[in-house]
Amino acid sequence: MPVPRARQITLTPTDRRKLKALAYSHAAAYQQVIRARIIRDAAHGYSNTKIAARQQVHIDTVRYWRGRYADEGLPGLADRRRTGRPPRFTPVQVAEVKAMACQLPAELAVPLSRWSCPDLAHEAIARGLVPAISASTIRRILAADTIKPWQHQSWIFIRDPDFATKASRVLDLYARTYDGEPLGVDEYVVSSDEKTSIQARCRCHPTLAPGVARMMRVNHEYQRGGALAYLAAYDVHQAHVFSHCSAKTGIIPFMTLVEKVMTQEPYASAKRVFWVVDNGSSHRGQAAIGRLTKRFPNAVMVHTPTHASWLNQVEIFFSIVQRKVVTPNDFTSLDQVEDRLTAFEQHYNATARPFRWKFTPADLEDLMARIERHEQKEQNLQQPPGCDHQPAGLAHAA
Repeated sequence: MPVPRARQITLTPTDRRKLKALAYSHAAAYQQVIRARIIRDAAHGYSNTKIAARQQVHIDTVRYWRGRYADEGLPGLADRRRTGRPPRFTPVQVAEVKAMACQLPAELAVPLSRWSCPDLAHEAIARGLVPAISASTIRRILAADTIKPWQHQSWIFIRDPDFATKASRVLDLYARTYDGEPLGVDEYVVSSDEKTSIQARCRCHPTLAPGVARMMRVNHEYQRGGALAYLAAYDVHQAHVFSHCSAKTGIIPFMTLVEKVMTQEPYASAKRVFWVVDNGSSHRGQAAIGRLTKRFPNAVMVHTPTHASWLNQVEIFFSIVQRKVVTPNDFTSLDQVEDRLTAFEQHYNATARPFRWKFTPADLEDLMARIERHEQKEQNLQQPPGCDHQPAGLAHAA
């Protein structure tokens, strides 16, 4: 009986390059790597027996994939599509589960603030959408469309009628421009705000440093040692921080910080020093502008839009303080908190560089355009059919 001859394998330059990359890949599936190596050995003239020994597989495996490549080429090395077990849930049932997940529980009279997979499974059964379903199946159904009803994100709608004007003024200052004119070398931009309620929490047991296979350990129980406010002024272009600690916020603590900055050089003799502040009670409105200008004629107060303190660069510095100084909070007294903040200020100023501010006037224009489209869409939904209406501007933002 004649012995069947092995299929002849001849590689094209493209297939040879792809098979080589796959054969030496560390990220591809192991089965795909073995199949690529089998075909490369076959193209080099090795017998099926020799290939089986080299790749440590059965000789029938070599015959199978050698034949598949000879008949179908490189696509033949992929797995065949398998039918698998028939789906237990119809497309309509799957769509109904997804639709329920995209509704607030309160809309369905369910006493929950947000859904979890077990809650959705229980509600789907209770409403008769499916006879039975597990939480893991719900999770797989939602994962197909990246639906995560157990997560939430806070947001706030812009309601300052002069948002674009105020935000543009702040962004221009960051780009060293004011009223269309570039700032001079003797003009500075200072971003200022308060970080309130920094507590002194004295842990009942000492904090343990990290060890081998062990992270830092902080005792959960603590005694309160009071709280203080941390006021900071950040020179946007010089990356220099000035700070002041106070028992509480207010006009006097803020003006104390201003005094600390404006009595130092180069700010004392500067042509203008722009103070970017939010709308907190310590520096709100025209009264705060007049108070600052009266005390320091070369100081110019610039307010960020309402509820837009994210435009204030000092908030970035406060986030650094929160991560590197305040958390985890383990201080024996407020004096220790103040000493740590002061020491960190000196440490930060020694190596600080200006922040890479990425929100540009072009980004602001895109934001305003999206808001206007959103307002227009809402008005179209609320307007009765057949009625004429005028598009609303930013001044009518809800």
